[in-house]
Amino acid sequence: MINEDQARQALKNAILEQSQLVLKPLDGVTAALELDPDTYLYPASMLKTPLAAATLELVERGELSLDQSFEVSDWNMTTNDAESPFVTGFRGPLSLIVERALTHSDNVATNMLYDICGRERATHIAQEKLRLPDTAFYRKLSGSEPLIFDPEWDGVNRNRHSARDAARLFELIATDALPYAPLLRDILAKQQFNDKLSNGLEPHDHFAHKTGDTDEVTHDGGILALPDGRRYIIVVYTGLESTPEHNARFGPFMREIRSLL
Repeated sequence: MINEDQARQALKNAILEQSQLVLKPLDGVTAALELDPDTYLYPASMLKTPLAAATLELVERGELSLDQSFEVSDWNMTTNDAESPFVTGFRGPLSLIVERALTHSDNVATNMLYDICGRERATHIAQEKLRLPDTAFYRKLSGSEPLIFDPEWDGVNRNRHSARDAARLFELIATDALPYAPLLRDILAKQQFNDKLSNGLEPHDHFAHKTGDTDEVTHDGGILALPDGRRYIIVVYTGLESTPEHNARFGPFMREIRSLL
């Protein structure tokens, strides 16, 4: 396991200083390495993973069903970074809504989950059931300006999902410690945005992960499985604007970290 000095040097080498890092081996013994994991950074689309997990908790309780159909409403429409079937009037099962929110980081699908699950109920599940104390759902997501009209927003609070909470959630998913964990792993493994940490992996590594991007932040994190069977949780949050130049710095960082594992 690498130490703090090595981790900070790797961040410096990749020009990712001031980043937040959580790195934890899933060996049941070694403690996590954490660098500034609780300083607030907007979570961007990293928030979609706990929202999906909260929704699946309601499926487990029998309050929702994965084959239950929902229709896209005008009030949830916003732009996406990838082509989306979620246009006004489209109907799809909850299973597709959850999957697209994670694999394609679909903002409209995510906003539908805000309505389906309820932001206060999702926050309660995240904090009390999943034990993610620094996770809260306040405002629906917008893919561009102007921001989506969201009358249920309190006008003050911003969404929260810290790097530490993100790491804990990925660990719960990796260890089958929450409902539908295998489904979540399968969905995260189909991630369509792979221009960050994925670029530092070796050919037979497996990375089930989620990214987050805005003009304020760029993040990546997930479950790393090595060919020899070792598994790690790695989460990197940065206060850098998401640009091709900044996102390209994640690959060299991961490559150096990977060589030290």
